[in-house]
Amino acid sequence: MKKNICISLVLTILMSCTIVAQNASYSVNNTKMNQVLRSINDLYVDTVDFTKLVETGIVEILKELDPHSVFIPAKEVATANEPLQGAFDGIGITFQIIKDTVNVMEVLVGGPSEKVGLMAGDKIVKVDTFDATGKKISNKWVADHVRGTKGTKVHLFVKRGKRPELIEFTITRDKIPMNSINVSFMVDKNTGYIRLERFAQTSTAEFEDALKTLKTKGLKNLIFDLRGNGGGYLDVAFKISNQFIKENNLIVYTDNVHHYREEMRAQKEGLFKNGKLILLVDENSASASEIVSGAVQDWDRGLILGRRTFGKGLVQRPLNLQDHSQIRLTTSHYYTPTGRCIQKPYNDGLEQYFSELNNRYKRGEYITADSVSFPDSLKYYTPRGRVVYGGGGIMPDIFIPYDTSKYSTLYNEMYRKGLFSAFTLDYMESNKENLAAKYPTIDIFKKDFNISDDLYQEFMAYAKKEGIKDTVPLLFSARMTSFINDKKGSLDSLYTKIEDINQLDQLEVMMQDFIKESYNMSVRLRNEEKAGEFIKEYLKFEFARNLFTFGEAYQIFLLSDDTFQHAVTLMKEDKTFQNFKINY
Repeated sequence: MKKNICISLVLTILMSCTIVAQNASYSVNNTKMNQVLRSINDLYVDTVDFTKLVETGIVEILKELDPHSVFIPAKEVATANEPLQGAFDGIGITFQIIKDTVNVMEVLVGGPSEKVGLMAGDKIVKVDTFDATGKKISNKWVADHVRGTKGTKVHLFVKRGKRPELIEFTITRDKIPMNSINVSFMVDKNTGYIRLERFAQTSTAEFEDALKTLKTKGLKNLIFDLRGNGGGYLDVAFKISNQFIKENNLIVYTDNVHHYREEMRAQKEGLFKNGKLILLVDENSASASEIVSGAVQDWDRGLILGRRTFGKGLVQRPLNLQDHSQIRLTTSHYYTPTGRCIQKPYNDGLEQYFSELNNRYKRGEYITADSVSFPDSLKYYTPRGRVVYGGGGIMPDIFIPYDTSKYSTLYNEMYRKGLFSAFTLDYMESNKENLAAKYPTIDIFKKDFNISDDLYQEFMAYAKKEGIKDTVPLLFSARMTSFINDKKGSLDSLYTKIEDINQLDQLEVMMQDFIKESYNMSVRLRNEEKAGEFIKEYLKFEFARNLFTFGEAYQIFLLSDDTFQHAVTLMKEDKTFQNFKINY
């Protein structure tokens, strides 16, 4: 005991010395920085924009700290905070610009636009006194002219279907909820599904409402989808984890060099403390998503399916500056219940840090779990003896590979040009009433609606008319540029003096091989063999989105989602849960 006390005293003294040294360094350099700014102000030859100078300095300083400490200029703070605050001022629509025209894609139920009768499929051609068509129209233009302060009015002139006259709407702007849960439904009589987009201020209430609704429909098992969820508020991650974890069990704790340790433990209240639980994650699940996944995994509460998560174990605190700009400063590491810090390394700079996901792909990690390795020093054990690892994200219990065959440049080109939405909106002008009568519910639509061969060919003819090519373009000049960039080392070593120009045959062979291979790669990426499947699936989604809500239409994508379908299969048996020693 005396030995332990001595060690503790030594560590305390060393840490105190470190903090004192840091404070002294801060004092000296704070004075230095003020001297520099004062000298520029008093002595510099020209006029200086101090706002630009200081903000550039702040950005560069924060880059030296870690990848997630950032500066937000005053004019961008409101927009940056909107997704996490859960609401914004507006008229309550989603839109898409197609052929220089603003098309209403969805009208939010209960919002200002729905109350005055605006409908999905309407085309906004005039906003107040401004024409809303033409090449000047952009997402920013629409936001600047249509959105505005709650209580103010905006006049929209709308083209609806084949009616020749414009319809005028006067809409009073209001607070529009920015839901973090748009998809929630019963998969079968026992299993529910919830997809959380972000951990926002309203997410806890949204999640509880979704759970309560599903429980009235028979919920016993839950598939909770966190794929692509980049995080949000720490306390919201805690509150959502609390829905699953038994009372008084540690959910997460934070700590830093100042030893401001804070523990968050599960409370008695919680709507899903029992029942089969599966979390879906991928490489874009980060931060708060990893807190929930870590707590569920560390307490053997549920199964984690998918691919290794991003690996962000840092906590940011928003700090408002005098001019209403803001910095989000990393103040702590967070740790999962077993003590894991899942933050991936960032010592090699920001570029390397943010390209790490691409490096995972290159080394095959998205295809096979065997390409992922963790050192024994990062090994931890759950209460039931399962091995889990820290040091770079949450490794799922069951790995689901990325399906590379689901990529098609042909499909992507159609998507980027907005052809699916444009074609469907045109089709719906004459057929919406018939389709709505034939498919009154999403379940009937999923089961019975299919893209016929005739409809598919009609869409493909439409796409061709809109500039989609039948063949893969050679793009010779672009391939030559790639050839030079890719083969720079070989070319420089092959041609070192004037006499080497005689070796043109070697250059010709290199060029031919490279161009053939890159062209063949383009053919493979175009993936015409499977592109038809993706095209039909997205068309079916667009038809569903015109007939139902986005959340209902999203179910179309889950029909071919390998990770989701694997989770549904697992829910129907107990063996896997028992093999992983899961508490449910």
